[in-house]
Amino acid sequence: MPLPLYPLALAVFAMGTSEFMLAGLLPGLAADLGVTVGTAGGLTSAFAVGMAVGAPLMATLTRGRPGRGSLLGFVLSFAAAHAVGAVTTSFPVLLVTRVVAALANAGFLAVALTTAAALVPADRKGRAIAVLLSGTTVATVAGVPGGAVLGTLFGWRAVFWAVALLCLPAAVGIATYLPPTVTSAPLSPAPALRTEFAELRRPRLLRAMLVAALVNAATFGGFTFLAPVVTGPAGLGEPWVPVALVLFGAGSFTGVTVAGRLADRHPGRLLAVGGPLLLAGWPALAVLADAPGALLPLVFLLGALSFAVGGTLITRVLYEAAGAPTLAGAYATTALNLGATAGPLLAAATLGTAPGGLGPYYCAGLLVAAALLVARVRPPVG
Repeated sequence: MPLPLYPLALAVFAMGTSEFMLAGLLPGLAADLGVTVGTAGGLTSAFAVGMAVGAPLMATLTRGRPGRGSLLGFVLSFAAAHAVGAVTTSFPVLLVTRVVAALANAGFLAVALTTAAALVPADRKGRAIAVLLSGTTVATVAGVPGGAVLGTLFGWRAVFWAVALLCLPAAVGIATYLPPTVTSAPLSPAPALRTEFAELRRPRLLRAMLVAALVNAATFGGFTFLAPVVTGPAGLGEPWVPVALVLFGAGSFTGVTVAGRLADRHPGRLLAVGGPLLLAGWPALAVLADAPGALLPLVFLLGALSFAVGGTLITRVLYEAAGAPTLAGAYATTALNLGATAGPLLAAATLGTAPGGLGPYYCAGLLVAAALLVARVRPPVG
């Protein structure tokens, strides 16, 4: 894989760490800024909404510009937002920095997805996307647990500073190794903007985006409520929560790596095998929640399946959006973040039902079932 992909993945690692890190920082952050934990939780929602809205907006604003300059601008803006967040004593200011960071993250990922695809031959898009997304999976393995430890030792502000500092070597790598001629659009004149937006009327693209969103909703819905299962039905102590999170992250890294090698050549086979296994896996986690010996290996397997299937679906969105070369990455980013926003909300709504704390895993199974049903629909060509 081309060397420029790796500083892009480092930036995605920093951004992925930031996206997930607040779960372990909210109590200290809320106490420091004089707000309730519930109010502080709004920072997560603000980030998710900013990501969903920001992807097409930022991709449109940077349309036709060299990918290197746009990516540098986004990663430095992301770092600056975290530096301001690390020093502010005002919750509203911190909220604004999270929105700015989300917009920068969305813009970076939208441009990076199409830039990564432009760095490799057309039949290797899947592997390039896998390298890029490995930054997110490594964030779940190392970045988020590491951030939790750093926050415990030195406070939540130290974690914000760490994310800001991580962005700097990524920026240097992008400036040094990414060719200035590589853009987020093809070398030939890009289609008119309205033509690119018109791609959203294509049923095949909409189906690919919807399936990706549903699978990602299942992933985030299940992952968000993993800790209460570990400490509740499984009967394990608090120290086992990071272990479970690392297992899920290690599985996700494995899944992305496998998907990168199969998504271009055998996407149908991967989805045909991985989809039904994922459908069975989430409810199985609920059934086996009180058996730690089965639960922990299953957490690893679900991480692998979720990201193998999800990574393949991202690649399919990029293929289906070939007629929108500068907005294809934005469409994929928006689909993923709509899923990341809806999944935890839907899962949380099941907590008051009969299954209680296990409800999110039955919900995740239903979301995967919906994705498989949508995937079987044969939309008209267009």
